[in-house]
Amino acid sequence: MQLKRLTDLFRNSLLARNTFWMMVGHGLRLLVQATYFVLIARALGAEGLGAFMGVVALVNIASPFAGLGIGNLLIKNVSRDASLLACCWGNALLVTFVTASVLFVLVMVFWKLALAASIPGSLVFVVAISDLFFGRLVDISGQAYMAFQRLGRTAQFQVMLSLLRFAAALVFLTLSHDHRPVDWSLYYLGGTAISAVVAVSMVSRELGSPKLALERIRPELKEGFYFAIGMSAQGIYNDIDKTMLVRLSSLSAAGIYAAAYRLIDVAFLPVRSLLWASYARFFQHGVAGLRGTLSFAKRLLPVAGGYGLAVGAGLFIVAPLVPLVLGADYGETVEAIRWLALLPFLKAMHDFAADSLTGAGFQGARSCMQVLVAVANIGLNFWLIPLYSWRGAAWASLFSDGLLTVALWVTAWWLDRRTQGGQLARVA
Repeated sequence: MQLKRLTDLFRNSLLARNTFWMMVGHGLRLLVQATYFVLIARALGAEGLGAFMGVVALVNIASPFAGLGIGNLLIKNVSRDASLLACCWGNALLVTFVTASVLFVLVMVFWKLALAASIPGSLVFVVAISDLFFGRLVDISGQAYMAFQRLGRTAQFQVMLSLLRFAAALVFLTLSHDHRPVDWSLYYLGGTAISAVVAVSMVSRELGSPKLALERIRPELKEGFYFAIGMSAQGIYNDIDKTMLVRLSSLSAAGIYAAAYRLIDVAFLPVRSLLWASYARFFQHGVAGLRGTLSFAKRLLPVAGGYGLAVGAGLFIVAPLVPLVLGADYGETVEAIRWLALLPFLKAMHDFAADSLTGAGFQGARSCMQVLVAVANIGLNFWLIPLYSWRGAAWASLFSDGLLTVALWVTAWWLDRRTQGGQLARVA
């Protein structure tokens, strides 16, 4: 009987099917990622991994501005009017290329202010090209299918990216003898570039060729900038601690912390899949304002929050197995995982509040809260990392995610009360 109910749910619910496809896609992606992550972690060692992940984290903070939120606007506009796909797709490609070019120059000018002097500029150069240009194209291609709630194809792009990076890792381990981070970055770039070419080609062939509608770009820059600010702030409170560990502590501490955080990301897979599958729905429910999006979020939140608590407990228990897989260099990862085990629950709590605000047209309010938390996170890391190394980064992460949870839900509640009373007009 239970199996029949699940079968009927899958057959009759587009959200259930999309969540399933994203779980399969993310699951396969993370399985492949975990495999090549173990290979690369063992080959580079804790210091080499810390250097590479520190650079990736720095670029990830800048990468949301490559496109200025144009992919999110594509989802919003096309999910409500499918005829806008061609012009939104063309504008997305153009804006991504232009903004990525500007960001690349800025990263190459200022990277020494954020990273340790021992990290070579060539490593920053290659990772910046990979993630600012090609990585963003893969993301935007997936967002084009999200607008049509065709999450199966979005998942395929993510799996393809991981498989090509896994293949790159195998070639790197076979051909490279020194196993330096800068050498690995070249193979990393190759896998990302091939993925981007395939993804962009498939969108253009299956959904429609890109067309430019330049008159649409300027009016949407404000809202798009809010999206970019929010995503960058999210990148800061998720990733800046890894970059700051490289600068303020040691490469080894950065590697230990990065390995623990990667396992947290893996554990968050089912909730992330549900968030991706429901994202376009939030815009549709947002036609009715915050009351509509919050009602939708509350239907999903008990499952996501319950899972976050359960998987956190599981992480605490299985943490001692991690050094057996990664190697002796990662012994302290056990303690790091246990410190971070509450993050899946906190992330589930604030992500649904955030999407409720976005879907109802309050991206500006969401971004404001995210920026404030990002600033707090940076301040805490400046204070705690020199004193406590990666443990300080863990404290900063837990505080930041908890603060964001409270801030977003209080903001959503307050705006809902005000808008229902007719005292505040919605803003972008």
